[in-house]
Amino acid sequence: MPERESGNETHKVRSVRITAESAEEERNNPHVTHIMRTNIPQVSPTDSIGLAAHLMVKHQVPGVPVVENGTLIGIITESDIIAREADVDVPTPVPFLDAIFMADAGPEFDEEMRRVLAVNARQLMTSPVFSVRSTATLTEVATLMVDRGVNPIPVLNDELQVIGLVSRADLVRVISALENQES
Repeated sequence: MPERESGNETHKVRSVRITAESAEEERNNPHVTHIMRTNIPQVSPTDSIGLAAHLMVKHQVPGVPVVENGTLIGIITESDIIAREADVDVPTPVPFLDAIFMADAGPEFDEEMRRVLAVNARQLMTSPVFSVRSTATLTEVATLMVDRGVNPIPVLNDELQVIGLVSRADLVRVISALENQES
């Protein structure tokens, strides 16, 4: 390749350099699309909680997105389903004169009751849901999981449609593979 400094050839060299830098950056911190699970099940807001649980078990995913008219509106996770089955601490009734008062149990009790009484996906789902775009890096996904305590995270395309799901287990697999390469 001639070493002239014409606009086109300098531009080509710069493009190759940028591409090489981008490739190196992608190797060091790949995008979520490299590890996300695709073809994941989704439920509608009116679907039963039993269906959501069945799909999680069948597809071995820790959660299912709740989608309405192609739009992500929530997520049901293993934690949501387990919390629904957990014991609920009901406030103790307090008799006073001829009336019975219930102590205010606070927002935690209200949330527990909402989960226990849920009969469909809309009633149990977590909403709003944290999601990432397909261009997110693994570092960004890991940070979101740790900072917000969320698992799994739906991955969205440019049209904001669910195209995948990434979980803590997916990140652990990548970290394990990278650690094994370095040893």
